[in-house]
Amino acid sequence: MSSVSDTYIENRQRVQPTHTNNYASAHGGNVVKWMDEIGAMSAMRAAGETCVTANIDGLDFKRPVPQGDTCVIESYVYAVGRTSLRTRIRAYRESPRTGERELTTESYFVFVAVDADGNPTPVPELEVAGERCRELRDEALAGEPDESR
Repeated sequence: MSSVSDTYIENRQRVQPTHTNNYASAHGGNVVKWMDEIGAMSAMRAAGETCVTANIDGLDFKRPVPQGDTCVIESYVYAVGRTSLRTRIRAYRESPRTGERELTTESYFVFVAVDADGNPTPVPELEVAGERCRELRDEALAGEPDESR
């Protein structure tokens, strides 16, 4: 059984010219792709199985990630169902020179664990032990879009 903190993953992507739109900032599709990839890694860490995206809920773009900055993606699983895993994913722009961070995008993704034949498969319970695990879970639950509750 994994804990919430076991599923925490943070990854960085330097925003290159090939990642940008006409305004020299990361194309929204690229940001969502990076979020989906890191979210799936968190889900697989919790499930111990391949996980596929089932739902993206409340995807909010708050500000751009300029070319040359680093896009930092953080993800963790905060709740599980029988075959599903609810994952909180946030993206930040980070200055590569100063490390200054600013939230740019956030969302809640639902992944489903699948077996070798692509059929949904049960996932283990998620342990919420320790202060950090409870903080992450409670923060995610408080921010869930209304239709997710």
